[in-house]
Amino acid sequence: MTEASYSLVRFLEAGSDKARTGLLVGGRVLPLDSDINSLIQHWDSIEAELDTLAASAGADTGLDRAVVEILAPVEPAQVLQTGANYRKHVVDLAVAHREDGQDAEEVRAKTAAMMDQRAGQGTPYFFIGLPTAIASATDPLTLPSYSKSHDWELELAAVIGKEAFRVTPEEALDYVFGYTMVNDITTREFVFRRDMPAIGSDWYRAKNAPGFLPTGPLLVPAKFFGDPQDVQVTLKLNGKAMQDESTQDMIFGVAKLVSEASQTMPLRPGDLVLTGSPAGNGQHWGRLLQDGDVMEGTITGLGTQLIHCRDEK
Repeated sequence: MTEASYSLVRFLEAGSDKARTGLLVGGRVLPLDSDINSLIQHWDSIEAELDTLAASAGADTGLDRAVVEILAPVEPAQVLQTGANYRKHVVDLAVAHREDGQDAEEVRAKTAAMMDQRAGQGTPYFFIGLPTAIASATDPLTLPSYSKSHDWELELAAVIGKEAFRVTPEEALDYVFGYTMVNDITTREFVFRRDMPAIGSDWYRAKNAPGFLPTGPLLVPAKFFGDPQDVQVTLKLNGKAMQDESTQDMIFGVAKLVSEASQTMPLRPGDLVLTGSPAGNGQHWGRLLQDGDVMEGTITGLGTQLIHCRDEK
């Protein structure tokens, strides 16, 4: 990010329950009059004004970040999630789920070759998430009592800036407003329907409980973010790094994901396109989320998530 850059946040002032949008410049929040989706939708007409506002901000301008409550930075109407989009992650899952008697290294090599072929000839795998699952980057995560198999999946998310319908990969990034961070919490035992194996995945039950999409804290405009295919995704559990991977390991990059998602449905300003989780989730480590756990998530340039887990009472 450049010296004159800024991020966008949504926040609450002390004693208020009305969410506001602001520019985050250094440690100061500069309140704006527009809600986040209107700001994104009308970006072309207000971008220069916001650039000037950020460049002129002083040490006493606006509000101290420490005295406001930072909310999730987006309010999407649609959330598209991407499955099996990191090469190492898919290989690790294939090894973990291999049949009895199968050689691990043989499964690893075969799956790696399949992923290489998929990158050149295949298409992304999408499913739909619910905006009601979105929480802030610091909201406590309540682990539902119906399962002990809740897992983490830290991901880079693209935020759509203008309606995108059937756009090409070459033009897709022109439709991305910016980037944020999402931890796509998953209840592992609900991913596959054992009672209805022909139907396959049950993403509704596995991923849409309250708070299962901690998002933010920052929304960074694309012009300040740099190359989305060259940032580091790191999740620490109780101080120990569990995920630590570059987005270079994506099978399909952001441009391909946005393009392919737009072939079926129009993407709207403010919508989220999650890009998949790198290797290192709890299922891989044999260690799922527990009461008292603390997850610290970082993606280059996007701030820090700090999520405290607690069992549902």
